[in-house]
Amino acid sequence: MLRPHAPHARFFRTRHLLMPMLLALALSACAPAPVRNPLAQWEPSPNFDARRPVLIVIHFTNEHSAEQALHTLRTANSGGPVSSHYLVGNDGRIYQLVADSQRAWHAGAGHWGTITDVNSASIGIELDNDGDSPFTQVQIDSLLRLLADLTDRLRIPRTQIIGHEDLAPGRKDDPGPRFPWQQLAQAGFGLWPRVALVDPPPGFDPWSALGLIGYPLDDRASTVRSFHHHFRGMDGDTLDDQDLRILFALSRQLGATGGNAGTPAG
Repeated sequence: MLRPHAPHARFFRTRHLLMPMLLALALSACAPAPVRNPLAQWEPSPNFDARRPVLIVIHFTNEHSAEQALHTLRTANSGGPVSSHYLVGNDGRIYQLVADSQRAWHAGAGHWGTITDVNSASIGIELDNDGDSPFTQVQIDSLLRLLADLTDRLRIPRTQIIGHEDLAPGRKDDPGPRFPWQQLAQAGFGLWPRVALVDPPPGFDPWSALGLIGYPLDDRASTVRSFHHHFRGMDGDTLDDQDLRILFALSRQLGATGGNAGTPAG
């Protein structure tokens, strides 16, 4: 019998049981506490939830590999630190860099409709693409899966998916004219004409229609180039008759008719 050593055995058993409890207490002590204003008395309410994004912005990385893009998105660089919530490789692999509930630095200056702080209201998705090459089908398939997850889980309207150049015409050109917006539309994502294209009535204002969609109008030639990249897959900075038909169709879908495209119905 080992009676002389029994107290030591009990000690080690007790310590073994206490260690998980102490570890749990230490971790809870390290958890972030709610931010409280020292000027006010804290009276917590359960009636709140996390801030939710209402927009998805698609970019291309303009780099030569996913590994290079991951390095840029995770470190500081000469233009200042940048980040994105997701990166989709050209092999279809999906990387997450920032939590959906947090603010990533991907949009920069620009606005979409009434959204002026786009970073605070959006999810950023980078696509591994150098800006000149076609997007791979496996990459687009992964993007579609990701868009389905984000729009369903975060309750983002499926029409609220735009390109970086849409919110910052003239300053940005991604994802560019090669990006397959029509394929996304066929899968149910993004704003796209879903009614017959017909000539608009007299007095139709295409600039009001562009503003209604969300485009900035500070530099109209740049806005038209971004619109052309998105809806026609081509360059050009002047509106033609087909542009007017597309804009009229989009304005009807958004609830405006006739020559008053800037005033949504209801």
